[in-house]
Formats: sequence, C-alpha cells, structure tokens
Amino acid sequence: MKKVALISLMLAASAGHALAGGYAAPVVEAEPVVVEEQASSSSGGLLIPALLLIAVAAAVASSDSGTNSNTGN
Repeated sequence: MKKVALISLMLAASAGHALAGGYAAPVVEAEPVVVEEQASSSSGGLLIPALLLIAVAAAVASSDSGTNSNTGN
C-alpha cells in the first residue's frame, strides 16, 4: 500500500510541472501571394472594327441588288 501511495504522490507532484506552460498553438505566417496579370493581346483591338466593317459591307451588298426595278418601263 505504501508503494501505491508513493507513486500516486509522485505523479500528483509532477503533474503541475508538466502543465505549467500550458498549450501554445504554433504561429504560421502566410506567405504573400503574387498574381501576375497577362498582357492583353493586340487582336482584341481589331475584333470590333473588323465586325463593324463586315456589317457595313453586308448592308451595302444587300441594298445594291444590281437591277433597277423602278425605271418605269
């Protein structure tokens, strides 16, 4: 019985030292993220004028039928 009492006394005495500092969570610093933007291509500036030119050419082609039905003959 003395051995059990002695072991429990030693465990109780050492428990205070084991928990003296408490738990401190590790601090992890995040690395900065660098985002590189891609340069815009020059073909994007040509798309809208090209579509506009095609639309004008289609409008001119549809209005000029090549035959004039209003001659009165």
